[in-house]
Amino acid sequence: MAETKREIERKYDVGADAALPDLTGVAGVADVVHKGVVELDATYWDTPDQRLAASSVTLRHRTGGADAGWHLKLPVALADGVRDEIHAPLSPDVPRSLLGLVRSRVREAELIPVVRLLSARDLRHLVDERGALLAEVSIDGVVAERLTGSGATAEWSEVEVELADDGDPALLDKVEKKLKKAGVRRSDLPSKLSRALAETADAPPGENEARAARSRKADKKAGKKAGKKEAVAEAVKEAVGDGTGTAGDHVLAYLRAQRDALVALDPDVRRDLPDSVHQMRVATRRMRSAFKSFRKILDRTVTDPIGDELKWLAAELGVDRDQEVLTERLTSRIGAVPRTLLLGPVRGRLRIWTVARRSGSRRRTVAVLDGKRYLALLQSVDALLADPPLRPAAAAPVGKALPKAVLKDYRRLAARVEHALELPPGEQRDVAMHEARKAAKRARYAGEAATPALGKPAKRFAKRMKAVQSVLGDHQDSVVARDALRTLAIQAHLAGETAFTWGLLYGQEEAAAADRERELPEVWAEASRAKLRAALSS
Repeated sequence: MAETKREIERKYDVGADAALPDLTGVAGVADVVHKGVVELDATYWDTPDQRLAASSVTLRHRTGGADAGWHLKLPVALADGVRDEIHAPLSPDVPRSLLGLVRSRVREAELIPVVRLLSARDLRHLVDERGALLAEVSIDGVVAERLTGSGATAEWSEVEVELADDGDPALLDKVEKKLKKAGVRRSDLPSKLSRALAETADAPPGENEARAARSRKADKKAGKKAGKKEAVAEAVKEAVGDGTGTAGDHVLAYLRAQRDALVALDPDVRRDLPDSVHQMRVATRRMRSAFKSFRKILDRTVTDPIGDELKWLAAELGVDRDQEVLTERLTSRIGAVPRTLLLGPVRGRLRIWTVARRSGSRRRTVAVLDGKRYLALLQSVDALLADPPLRPAAAAPVGKALPKAVLKDYRRLAARVEHALELPPGEQRDVAMHEARKAAKRARYAGEAATPALGKPAKRFAKRMKAVQSVLGDHQDSVVARDALRTLAIQAHLAGETAFTWGLLYGQEEAAAADRERELPEVWAEASRAKLRAALSS
């Protein structure tokens, strides 16, 4: 059974005869307990082209020490040196529980041993006045052997400081200050594996140093990428620079960022981390929306089939997420009803209905991610990015092509909003407002995609479109809730229960929808100000 812990550590370069300064002078450290020397033997696995290392993911089989077994380390978007370490018991082959977590990166490639590290770890525990562990500090003497290619070797020594579980990260800064005074400096490379790969690579003189620099950059970016939303715009901005590139360059950079987010979120979804399913759906929607918004830049005969598969994936991911959101809405409504108006087993009825609609999504979601269709989708996206189907407009400057695409989505939204507002309240208006909501989301994503190149005008545009989407989204949530409440009322009636409370809740949702319909003209007027459109067109 795999176990997970949050690893927060720092590494420092030292000579072979290095000695640690007295760390009892560090604030909060009462004693330094020497734990002896531990011999560690670790074999790191990767694909022949090192796909895991490129994503700052490490997979190893290690014996010796207190945590012998298989270890998978995934970057976390908090700070340098922070990773989630997932443990599995020793076995001859890579455990299935870990294989799934690297599948989005490995795909169908073979995993092979690439590096072996033998470490003599001279270990010390930093403890407080009660003897509780604060951090582990070790001097590691490392011998690395490349298991592929020339079989080159390398040797070095380093200091490793790892925070205890639930420890205060401020302690690491205090320890580092003490180490600096003793002449010990942070390592440029954050892991033993990255250093081993850099120093044992088959390369001409000087190239290993360049590899090390690239590895440092990749490790730093991997931590940021795990943060999803903010990192998407950052990655696009880095790829297209100051906005002077071509429209094709920009759109492809945006699509790569979404692909990277999709791949990075895969293990989070498998681990059932909070908000991971939602963020993965957002990545699929953004990519699909970009295909539609930038049809003048990318050939739709290639992108449309991929868009259809992205729609399928978003729907599969959303089966239980949508049910969860709906249940939370109804539960909140019930919680606000005075007790004197809660007639019948309302909460029990809602629980029965929710359980009946749940599809065992956790297993279903993992099955989707393990399926051939999902893997084929990832391969298709990779193929598109490797050989993009660019149209002539892709060669246009971003300042010319992107505003046209964004404003086209705006005009599409305008037509749908105006159509919805012309209809009388009822089912037809509900449908029209739902269509307008989808158009608002597409316009918002187009604005967000253009922001790294077009700057503040596109950012303001996306913000206004998000406001419109929010009003229309809340209206659609009310439509869905009313349909559910009608079903619950029927079930209650057939079971001989009173349907009074369900009818009361239905009326509240009807009133909420009417409020959103009255709010929409004002929000739309603000979002469609002429000077905002002019700024994008200039």
